Amino acid sequence: MSPLLLFAIIICYFSILMIISNIASRHVHDSTFFDGDRASPWFLVAFGMIGSGISAVSLVSIPGNVGNNNLYYFQFILGTIVGYLFIAFILTPIYYRLKLVSIYTYLNIRFGNVTYKTGSLFFLVSQSFGAALRLLLSIKILQYAFFDALHIPYFLTIIVVLVLIWLYTNKSGIKTIVWTDALQSLFLITVIIISIITIKSSLHLSFSEMAGSIVHHKYARLFDWDFHSGSNFFKQFISGLLITVALVGLDQSMMQKTLTVSNARDAKKNVLTFSFFIAFAQTLFLALGILIYIYAEKNGVKLAMKDGQFLNTDDLYPLLTLNYFGKIGAIAFLIGVIASTFASIDSCIAALTTAFSYDFMDIENRPHESKKRIKNNVLFGVNVVMFLIVMLFWNSQGAIINTIFKIAGYTYGPILGLYLTGLFSKIKFREKFVPVACVAAALFTYLLNIWFIKELNFDFGFMNIFVNALLTIIFLIVIKKKN
Repeated sequence: MSPLLLFAIIICYFSILMIISNIASRHVHDSTFFDGDRASPWFLVAFGMIGSGISAVSLVSIPGNVGNNNLYYFQFILGTIVGYLFIAFILTPIYYRLKLVSIYTYLNIRFGNVTYKTGSLFFLVSQSFGAALRLLLSIKILQYAFFDALHIPYFLTIIVVLVLIWLYTNKSGIKTIVWTDALQSLFLITVIIISIITIKSSLHLSFSEMAGSIVHHKYARLFDWDFHSGSNFFKQFISGLLITVALVGLDQSMMQKTLTVSNARDAKKNVLTFSFFIAFAQTLFLALGILIYIYAEKNGVKLAMKDGQFLNTDDLYPLLTLNYFGKIGAIAFLIGVIASTFASIDSCIAALTTAFSYDFMDIENRPHESKKRIKNNVLFGVNVVMFLIVMLFWNSQGAIINTIFKIAGYTYGPILGLYLTGLFSKIKFREKFVPVACVAAALFTYLLNIWFIKELNFDFGFMNIFVNALLTIIFLIVIKKKN
């Protein structure tokens, strides 16, 4: 792809986002950046959340990971469906009844200020790393695919992407993001469909033959019943449920969009509709995963292996798209990466800004003249942190989606434990010990997993979030107040 065409695509794409931003930024108020004036159409929010829920990580990691983990991720998808039901019928009504902007304010109402700050802090740490790792993969793809050939250093690419996101979101924040993410979700789904059709045509298959090739492929195994495996059905299903509750229902970046809908009834529709959209999209990714390995086998494309496992599976889809699928495939892939990057990172940055501004800067009770200054300062700080984390992890290898879920297990587990305790019990804590209980639960989970692997050949896998949440609840019971 020529540099002129590359930059023309980026400029056109960004121009569209800026037009949407300018329209959405009319008549903004002090709280518009954070709550979108609570006037977003629920169906638009649901469709736009596809981009936030997928990201460039899913775009390349889910298909690539099929080579090492078959279709076992489908077990995780089944668990997510139950998780979305919990979010729609349990969490969403509570958030609306309490009229929350930062969802962690619930912890303040239920327990107190220390628990509130602890929960928000765990979110800030987890979201910072999760968003930065998603951004990292996106930048690596852009570097490998386009910018290395132009001798543009990766640190400059990171800065440019963060600046572009800041330009179209800094005025009206989540109000703009609701609209831009809907457009970017459309682009993302279109890219996947183009890739599937391109592979089908290249292999000279009809749709029925393509479906048969997927179903009968050696990687087309849906369920893993090996109890010791990290991808065991029950581990994946329960993890899908809990990670969805934690990474969507207890995640400011995902729920902040839902809370821009005007009422709880429509917000429930949004969550349930989004659950269908995201499950369908992720299933498409799994089908695409088998197709890219079929294509690689037919064309003699090989990935490096070690101990019977593929290395750097995140590289396969970009490699095929850029070198084998022609110019249309390359352009579609570029747009898909940009769309998934902007759609997932912009809402994360807005959520981090919101959580810190509300939970630690008390922006809601500040005078009008200082609110904008606080928001801008926090927004700048969030971008700096993102940049530093990406630089720190630049040389990491392997499927980044696994790294993200592992980190989430240790950082969202305490949040999940706090909320489950609050929702399903009436106990109160000796609050000064809450941070210790949450940190201890995460640390014990890490040490237990190491011991189980070494002594019992049993890997928690994504189930570390369950163990972490359970330990958090136990430690919270230990520090409860006596009546």
